Amino acid sequence: MLNSTRRAVLSVGIAGWLSACTGLRPLPGPNPISLLEQRVGGLIGVMMRDPVSGRMLAWREHERFAHCSSFKLSLAAWVLDGARRGLWLAEERLRWTQDMLMSNSPATTAALAEGLTMVELARAVVVFSDNTAANVLLRRMGGPEGMTAWWRSIGDNTSRLDRFEPDLNRVPAGTLLDTTTPAAMALTVEKLVSGAVLHSEAKALLTGWMVESQTGLRRIRAGLPAGWIAGDKTGTALNSENTTYADLAFAGPSGAPPLIMAMWYEPAEASQELWPAAEEVLAECARIFIAG
Repeated sequence: MLNSTRRAVLSVGIAGWLSACTGLRPLPGPNPISLLEQRVGGLIGVMMRDPVSGRMLAWREHERFAHCSSFKLSLAAWVLDGARRGLWLAEERLRWTQDMLMSNSPATTAALAEGLTMVELARAVVVFSDNTAANVLLRRMGGPEGMTAWWRSIGDNTSRLDRFEPDLNRVPAGTLLDTTTPAAMALTVEKLVSGAVLHSEAKALLTGWMVESQTGLRRIRAGLPAGWIAGDKTGTALNSENTTYADLAFAGPSGAPPLIMAMWYEPAEASQELWPAAEEVLAECARIFIAG
């Protein structure tokens, strides 16, 4: 679990967030996510916003949570952005060795002999959350420091990456390593899926990969109305330092500007096994916002 030292509040408060996202207004009444947190135990961090109506629902939005694999959404976007800028070729083929393969690496395991292009690896990190693909891309593109620098270049001054997989999933008490906040990441997700960070073709690729991914079907997407179009990128850490469930998503009816959601849940008790009830907490957060 992240302790109070690591849960540093950003120097800009809620007023800064609201001014940066003109027109946002909190839902009235007691915060329903606070009530949900009291009921299920542990800690919930969310930022959910409707850029059209201005509705938002936030709780612990400026507290830090571990990225886990949710950083891979930004990693894939960085691949596409860098290719457009001529920093590398999307079709550049990268290779790795048997000893570099990690758990949960289906795409890179299958392609050990021939390797994959950078754009194929970018798809693998979003669709399959392929851990080896993430490390191969990071090593080619400048490492965790490069990932952090890219966030800064698009205006995210909060998110940071410090280590490779799998170390980034263990966030020691008293550090800010490999963390972000719901407020910062919701704004970054909006920039990636709806803003000007990526050109239209790259946005279509990225959002298509998010829709194709199956890792979050029991999280935010389980709380959405039938027929909505949605895509997401999950993150999960199951260890004694920080048992964490994360999900970053866009969602909405066909043709409508999407809702943006960034959510984390840290159960009160650490576990090394996936807990479906913890995933359901994220689905319930989505239901609460949509119903409000």
